[in-house]
Amino acid sequence: MTLALIISSHVAASRVGGSAQAQALAAFKVDAMVAPTVLYGRHPGWGPPGGAAVPVEAIEGMLDGIEANGLFAQTDLVLTGYFASAPQIRATARAIDAIRAAPRDIAARKPFVIVDPTMGDQGKGLYVAADVAEAITADLVPRADLVCCNAWELERLTGAPARTPAEALAAARLLGRPVVVSSVQRDAEIGVVYADRREAWLAAHQRVEKAPNGTGDLLSALYGAAVLDGLAPSYALARAVGGVAETVSAAHMWKASELPLVAMAQRLRATSPHVRMERLA
Repeated sequence: MTLALIISSHVAASRVGGSAQAQALAAFKVDAMVAPTVLYGRHPGWGPPGGAAVPVEAIEGMLDGIEANGLFAQTDLVLTGYFASAPQIRATARAIDAIRAAPRDIAARKPFVIVDPTMGDQGKGLYVAADVAEAITADLVPRADLVCCNAWELERLTGAPARTPAEALAAARLLGRPVVVSSVQRDAEIGVVYADRREAWLAAHQRVEKAPNGTGDLLSALYGAAVLDGLAPSYALARAVGGVAETVSAAHMWKASELPLVAMAQRLRATSPHVRMERLA
């Protein structure tokens, strides 16, 4: 079976974080192990979330248990997201190193690590503690096979503007590793840029007024699923962005306050005719 390890938030009543990513990956027949960093009742955007951060000792214990069952050696995909403390991030970095060092069958695929440097957004600024943002930058981004962030986060990581496709491409290449950057603006469109040293793509669609929370979490999960399916970057980007766009569209049509991930499970697997692909110079 294909196996993912997700280290991020668990939010009971909102389709965000690690629990939402596990739901999305299930549509691609990917089993997910979720090590939660916080246990919340709802997204903080709705108000006080309830619940609490998970102590780092508990996270380390969960990861130790997963490793003790030999599952680090079977992990194909690692997704990291929201963290409440710098020690949680350091424990995650150690787990990533252990996953990569775990002995594997010679024919087995190498684990693919996607880091979502969840730390802030346009209009909100930094919404995690400064030491959390610093630990993400120092301990997780260098370990990523792919950084999946929004434009504001890419600007913070690189010190360069990233609002337009051209800016996002230039900033992404400063990071020195493949990047998927969302919330890129072009006229009436909003898009996602993929960039590595050799190629770059923009997947764009019509902007919507307000999307439910969790689109960034969904994007990184869908891109991870596309990597596991062996898709080339342009096809992976098209399918992932299409899945997000169709889910947001369905949420608006159904007047849903959360992303309808389970209802859209089959649609996540198909590309969207509403997404326009453009190769960037």
